[in-house]
Amino acid sequence: MSRINALNAAAGGGGMSVAPRQPRTGAAAYGELLKPITWFAPMWAFGCGIVSAGRPVGGRWALVLAGVALCGPLVTGTSQAVNDWYDRHVDAINEPGRAIPSGRVPGHGGLYVAGLWTLLSLGVAASLGNWAFGATVLGLGLAWAYSAPPWRLKLNGWLGNAACGACYEGLPWFTGAAIMASGSPHGRVIAAAALYSVGAHGIMTLNDFKAIEGDRLMGVRSLPVMLGAARAARLACVVMAVPQAAVVALLLVWGFWLHAGCVALLLAVQGLLMRRFLADPRERAPWYNATGTSLYVLGMLVSALALRAMHP
Repeated sequence: MSRINALNAAAGGGGMSVAPRQPRTGAAAYGELLKPITWFAPMWAFGCGIVSAGRPVGGRWALVLAGVALCGPLVTGTSQAVNDWYDRHVDAINEPGRAIPSGRVPGHGGLYVAGLWTLLSLGVAASLGNWAFGATVLGLGLAWAYSAPPWRLKLNGWLGNAACGACYEGLPWFTGAAIMASGSPHGRVIAAAALYSVGAHGIMTLNDFKAIEGDRLMGVRSLPVMLGAARAARLACVVMAVPQAAVVALLLVWGFWLHAGCVALLLAVQGLLMRRFLADPRERAPWYNATGTSLYVLGMLVSALALRAMHP
């Protein structure tokens, strides 16, 4: 008996009945597939890329806004729609209220959204230059490989988190810088984007603590499942901290002492927060994901401002 039927049966006494709620379709249901809450991180990274390029926006606001849409609603939205489609059978068990398993997005609607958004992403990227287009093709490829068979990178914590880190941080940063440079970004910009992309692997590991039991049952080899909560937590902290320390070292070498000091201070505060997180990683992963990650992305902006100062 379904949950709705069970509720109807319970309400049946006294001659009253409750009509089953019909699944709602429409723009709102399809919009759920795109998960707007996930757009902020890549749009922030894209903004860091714009800043780090050191070029005045001037009359390029249309390109900037197109890039924001590309990195957030389009490419990230595509990745979310792809993930929901290929996880629909698991979601039917664990989260039946989601748009696809609930029937609010019927038939192959989820797959059609993923395909349409992929084409829209490519169309917008094609208008932003060859380097931005190449980064978008790579990002979309990783988005599909993350969820779709035969790759299903999400089933392995090492590969899946690396793909997410690249798509959420490194590639959007590169795209923003490439748009402003009208070509390949400066090597220092690429180095910073790559380091923060590596560090984002640790952020992705923090997200895996909320579903350890479910992942274990479903055969998802997240790092907390493979390594255990304590070891995975320590690894996440190291993976987040080491790239930031490398950024500090590079900023010092490049002569940006003030910016290096700011990033080092942000990293030191993260270290204090990490100690509390490591004392109870399963309980405090969401807390550290909110606090430590906020300091992490602030460091990204500080680094971008340093790189901006590099340009005449």
